[in-house]
Amino acid sequence: MAYRVGKAGLAGLAMSFAAATFCSASAQEEEEGEEAERSPLSMVIFGSMEAGPRKTFLSVGMKRAIGGGLSQSGFRFFVKAGGAQEQTRRHKPHGVTYKAESQALLGYEWRVGDSFLALYAGSDTESEQRIESFGPSFVGTRYGARVQADLWIVPSPGAVIQANGYVSSLNGRYWTRIAPGWQMPAGFYLGPEFEIYRERDYRKLRLGMHLTGLRFLGLEWRLSGGLQSTSDRSSAYYGTLGLHWLR
Repeated sequence: MAYRVGKAGLAGLAMSFAAATFCSASAQEEEEGEEAERSPLSMVIFGSMEAGPRKTFLSVGMKRAIGGGLSQSGFRFFVKAGGAQEQTRRHKPHGVTYKAESQALLGYEWRVGDSFLALYAGSDTESEQRIESFGPSFVGTRYGARVQADLWIVPSPGAVIQANGYVSSLNGRYWTRIAPGWQMPAGFYLGPEFEIYRERDYRKLRLGMHLTGLRFLGLEWRLSGGLQSTSDRSSAYYGTLGLHWLR
């Protein structure tokens, strides 16, 4: 009798195991089906904060694929807004200048694997308010046009080259940044960065190091810092914090 009970118990365990395996397989198939039905990633939300000896700049923006996903070549809509607080003059009394800017650009992005090149064109707007000892001394808004390019190349496994730049009709300004990187065991990229900015009566050069692709809290982070030289200051430290959120 005990032998028959043992066989019955083993048969029950076998049936339970088979049922559990079937349920698990069914659940996995349902999850894979749901993932297949999900639309591809079509938008990236980004933000950044820059800090220097005389200026702090914050920005937030969005890049969205038009009629497809970000992993495919296609048209892109790019919008960005930012604000800065900086010293009006180097010597006392410094005064404070507040600036707000925004861009709305339309472009096309070519993708080959993990590499891409994007070209944009659109509007560029900047508002400025200077605060002096006796109240606002200047308030104005300027409108212009901007052409922008973003490049991300993966020349070999474990290496990346970033290059970004724009030209704007506002004060004849232009900016470019080049940053190669090599992948570390933790997954992020580490390397040098070079940045140049210039407008009608001001120029800035930066040379530093960057850490790109650090994943934390569901976001991708970029940290960079180094030395900068401007037309009104020989040398100073700078720091940048950026983030990306794919949706």
